Amino acid sequence: MNLQVKKNLISVLAFVGFIWAVYLINVPLGLAEFDLNRFGLEPRTLHGLIGIFTMPFLHDGLNHVLGNTVPLVVLLLMLAFTRPNPKRVIICLTVMSGTMLWVLGRHKTHVGASGLIYALAAYLMATGIYERKVVSAITAVLVGVLYGGTLFWGLLPIAAEHVSWEGHLLGAVAGGLFAAQTVGRPGRKQQEIATRNDSPIMPDVAANSADAG
Repeated sequence: MNLQVKKNLISVLAFVGFIWAVYLINVPLGLAEFDLNRFGLEPRTLHGLIGIFTMPFLHDGLNHVLGNTVPLVVLLLMLAFTRPNPKRVIICLTVMSGTMLWVLGRHKTHVGASGLIYALAAYLMATGIYERKVVSAITAVLVGVLYGGTLFWGLLPIAAEHVSWEGHLLGAVAGGLFAAQTVGRPGRKQQEIATRNDSPIMPDVAANSADAG
């Protein structure tokens, strides 16, 4: 197995494994009235700022962490094998989606990796649209086929009361914006540079010819 492939697999397993470790540690702590979920994201509060970073690792029950594990593993593997510097992408998406939720979210404690899941899904689909490369396009289609319908319903306010639908929505927005800034913009810049390089050549040549004559 390729060394880089091994590193990617280990990184994904370590990330998801840490989520499970936090959950398992929190089970007895919750019974002892020291629930780690108190460190979740609480919008527009100073103590809730830490939740921007801790929210993806905190879950409200076994069903919650189980429901997030499979899509998170799949999307992290897609990211690791198709994008350069996946760790940077994960950090940026976590901070962006968490910050937006802290500013705009409802007054409740938000926990769970679903915001990051939506951010990853939106990012991978958006990069496929911007780059128009085979690998990126296939990844975008796979994400849409595997999770498109399920993810769509999680964006709506009609989701269950305990579901942070705005966390899902803002995560998707963060993923799309990050793709536009890091993948969409370089393509536009290259096109602009190519256009500029094409247009000034003839006037410069003409001017130089006139001076020489």
